[in-house]
Amino acid sequence: MADVKRETERKYESHQSGLPDLTGVGGVTAVLDKGVVELDATYYDTPDERLAAGGVTLRRRTGGSDAGWHLKLPVAPGVRDEIRAPLSDTVPDDLTALARSRARDAELVPVVRLRSVRDVRHLVDTDGRLLAEASVDAVTAERLTGTGGLTQWTEIEVELADGGDPAFLDLVDKRLRKADVRPSKSPSKLARALAETAPKRKKGKAGEKGQHRREAAPPVTAGDHVLAYLRAQRNAIVALDPAVRRDVEDSVHQMRVATRRARSALRAYRALFDRAVTDPIGAELKWLAGELGVDRDREVLAERLTGDLAALPDTLVSGPVGDRLHNWAEGRRGGSRPHLIGVLDSGRHLALLDALDALLADPPLRGPAGKKPGKVIAKAVRDELRRVSGLVELAIDTPPGQDRDVAVHEARKKAKRTRYAAEAAVPALGDPAAVLVRSMKSLTQLLGDHQDSVMARQTLRELSAVAHAAGESAFTYGLLYGREEQRAATVEAELPGAWKKARSRASV
Repeated sequence: MADVKRETERKYESHQSGLPDLTGVGGVTAVLDKGVVELDATYYDTPDERLAAGGVTLRRRTGGSDAGWHLKLPVAPGVRDEIRAPLSDTVPDDLTALARSRARDAELVPVVRLRSVRDVRHLVDTDGRLLAEASVDAVTAERLTGTGGLTQWTEIEVELADGGDPAFLDLVDKRLRKADVRPSKSPSKLARALAETAPKRKKGKAGEKGQHRREAAPPVTAGDHVLAYLRAQRNAIVALDPAVRRDVEDSVHQMRVATRRARSALRAYRALFDRAVTDPIGAELKWLAGELGVDRDREVLAERLTGDLAALPDTLVSGPVGDRLHNWAEGRRGGSRPHLIGVLDSGRHLALLDALDALLADPPLRGPAGKKPGKVIAKAVRDELRRVSGLVELAIDTPPGQDRDVAVHEARKKAKRTRYAAEAAVPALGDPAAVLVRSMKSLTQLLGDHQDSVMARQTLRELSAVAHAAGESAFTYGLLYGREEQRAATVEAELPGAWKKARSRASV
């Protein structure tokens, strides 16, 4: 994989006075003149500018100290991850893959050429340590598509040094504002270039596919509120795709959560949509969540069992239990990761993303979607709560054993769906929905601990059988099994009280 750099910067409009003196700001003891460099960058995007619409930039740049291909992915306002690859004539495969959730099957073509004359200053402290790089960029932008177009401007850019404190940029910002230097209205050079060189008939429409301009309007109807929630989940799935490919910590889990949230919203608010359209999407979201969950479930279980084993005194550990747990945890990882990347590259996954885009662009709404949100959304949430109520009470009434394990698991899944339905309802219903979210989250965690115990016991039985066949002691597996049984029994004993408390707080 290409090199990755976390970039934290701020951009400002420049005026004739140039860069104000920043000596003394946040420990800056010297502003070093590093000379002028000429940069030449060609930006690539789909013909309808889908990358730009998502705040993503892909460029091939020469000049300066970091010539090469750069893919910039948004992390937070003013913060982006820059993935770098060496210079080549075509877009590197690694970067194409990282852009796939946004570009889909569309070709990446040159859209803008930016030539910059950059006057660079280094802001350093008393030890000569770099705090930030400040530059004044004279930019010439040329559109390479359609009828073309040319624009020029000058801007100030301040980029935090690697490992620097973002609060330093706040101090610089304060000094610049005192000097009447204002933040740029555009988040990036590319965004400004596209806006200023776009033909009049296309202004405001760049990258419209996948972005759905409806999101600019505040939600009014019940359908608006649910679509806003669905749009947030769609955006999360798309944005997390590159992180999953890069194996960023917790990215698979977060993408799975977004997938489940989208599916839960379609199911809980199914009365608002034509189900002939949404049910197939829901089925594909279930498929994707399942694919994302394979490694995640094993990872969580491995952490649980490894932690329990580490807590045991050495005198209670018989045989190579730790090694067997490690081998079990890593057993599928080598093959499952390529499988997951294959899923993200598959036509089925890309078709799902297209289907979500189409759903948001032209929602298949039914009559209730056009009504005021209060009654419609509250009814949907109450229906979900009623369903989870029946399943929790069934779990409580079922005698301990396999049937109760199944009932608890079903109640957990329904509680999670109710939580997500309530999340979507918060903007419309306010505090009552927010309280229900917290209640369902607490209940889900309790029921989830029970399910983790069920899965842990199954794994311990399997590992014990393998150890026994190899002539090893199964004592420690049995000890851990007994502790998991006690955990499950504790959850089952706490469930009636926890459910009574959760139910009493539900007032939507």
